[in-house]
Amino acid sequence: MLLATLLMAGLIARLYYLQISQHNYYTTLSRNNRIDLVPIEPKRGLIYDRNGKVIAENIPSFNLVVTPAHIKDINATIKSLQEIIALSPTAIEEFHKQRQQRRRFEQIPLKLRLTEQEVATFAVNQWRFPGMQIKPQLLRHYPEGDSLAHVLGFVGRINAKELKIIDQTNYSVTNYIGKSGIEKFYEDTLHGKVGYEEVEIDAGGRPIRNISTTLPIAGKNLYLSIDTNLQQQVQRSMGKQRGAVVAIEPSSGEVLAFYSNPSFDPNLFVTGIDVKRYQALQQSDSHPLYNRALYGQYPLASTIKPFLGLAGLDAGLITPSYQIYDTGGYLIEGSNRIYRDWKQSGHAWVDISKAITESCDTFFYALAHRFGIKHISRYLANFGFGNYTGIDLPGEAKGLVPTPEWKQSKRKTPWYTGDTVLTGIGQGFLLTTPIQLASATAILANRGQRIKPHLVRAAKLADNPPQPYRPATQTPLLLKESAWPVIIDAMQKVISDPHGTGRRFGHYARYSVAAKTGTAQVISRLENQESLYRTDLPQRLRDHGLFIAFAPVEQPKIALAIITEHNEAAAATLARQIFDAYLLPKPHIAKYQQSKETTV
Repeated sequence: MLLATLLMAGLIARLYYLQISQHNYYTTLSRNNRIDLVPIEPKRGLIYDRNGKVIAENIPSFNLVVTPAHIKDINATIKSLQEIIALSPTAIEEFHKQRQQRRRFEQIPLKLRLTEQEVATFAVNQWRFPGMQIKPQLLRHYPEGDSLAHVLGFVGRINAKELKIIDQTNYSVTNYIGKSGIEKFYEDTLHGKVGYEEVEIDAGGRPIRNISTTLPIAGKNLYLSIDTNLQQQVQRSMGKQRGAVVAIEPSSGEVLAFYSNPSFDPNLFVTGIDVKRYQALQQSDSHPLYNRALYGQYPLASTIKPFLGLAGLDAGLITPSYQIYDTGGYLIEGSNRIYRDWKQSGHAWVDISKAITESCDTFFYALAHRFGIKHISRYLANFGFGNYTGIDLPGEAKGLVPTPEWKQSKRKTPWYTGDTVLTGIGQGFLLTTPIQLASATAILANRGQRIKPHLVRAAKLADNPPQPYRPATQTPLLLKESAWPVIIDAMQKVISDPHGTGRRFGHYARYSVAAKTGTAQVISRLENQESLYRTDLPQRLRDHGLFIAFAPVEQPKIALAIITEHNEAAAATLARQIFDAYLLPKPHIAKYQQSKETTV
């Protein structure tokens, strides 16, 4: 009896100690053991085109995720898991790579897009795999596929370099980040803010009940200026032709079409592209991953002539009636080297209008020689050449407007008069990008008004009204008012005149158009200029075609720049198809295509 009493007293004393004296201590330990903070991934903002069509969406997916902190032996657990669910070596390798980069308590995907059968199989066996769970997630999807790949870019798994620069708390449950294009440039806008659930869990790490929730804030939806219908027309028209097309609405700076060909399917990168496919894309001779519209740098060629003509008129070096006589080439005084015109027999008497209409090289050799490279560089810079346009895409190339100082610094040689002469026809060291050329063409269309080109029209958060993008209007070019109509009239004759170099554009358009053609040399043929007239060069050595244009001339709605690699004849015909698609009702387009007026 005494022993029983003593034991009972001891038990009561122990209960008092645990329940009363140490209540706060053990309550804290217990709470820490059973409560877990589970981050909630914010919904990534959607992306729409100018007509409200979804071009980047989120689709539901069931993924198998792992919390390393809740697993004693990850390798053994994965090996056991493979008995019921197939795991590729690539998936396991990617998981271990992510595991090294992430904190132990963060969830890391092991397998994405599980089938219904796999979800059911894991649910039955989940008790065997503490620290693993099936989690519904939204994965990025691009309905337009390769049509908009170089505009939208794509999202992919976060790598070690990106982990160092992002807010790891905000990305604690996010495994994907914008890698290129709009997805990368507007990552902060699209991602949103992470939320949290306070969850009670059992000894196996399985959730029992939700205690409290802090909801995530979804990323903003973006509305682009891209016209998907026009973008698709550009893609169809280009077919297998390599090159780039950029179309801009001059009055707003909004980019209507932005296409680099060939392209690729961005959906391949979302969940991780396999090595074989990635190597095929990287090693392809056509370089589909290369964004020609943004990074591609090409000689300006004869598309420089309207800009140089404006400069000559503005500086008073020439007048509308000023003429030279072209015999087929230009000889620098004191030199025995002739800089030949593309037309062997020459153009006879040439004024600025005829020089642009027929693309007379000799006229612009002479004008550039009189002007001097420093003045040429200054005028070209005014149109944005040799500088970033500032378009809202990452990694834009700058192009190049050469100067004597640049050549001495980079080539360690002095600037020669011949360098200036060649710059006058857009050859030599001069380089531009398609987006830069399209932006400069929009300035021509606006008669000097400069508006920064951009892709995003507005951003919208949840039920709030859209926040419109305010385009940056820059200081207009204060050139002589009388110069603009001279150049623009000449550009119209490029299409309408029987001797115009843009005849392939075709006649009988139901709108007015001003244009300029260009032929960019792929290999230097200046040492032996007789080869200018060869037609038997291999395809890979043939010249690129350039074409700039805007329409209607009276009130421009579209300005574009086209580069067709190794095919100078294709650019004008391509431009006609794009303009018709954008400016004409569909019945007119069909009627035009049936008449085959594109072939001249």
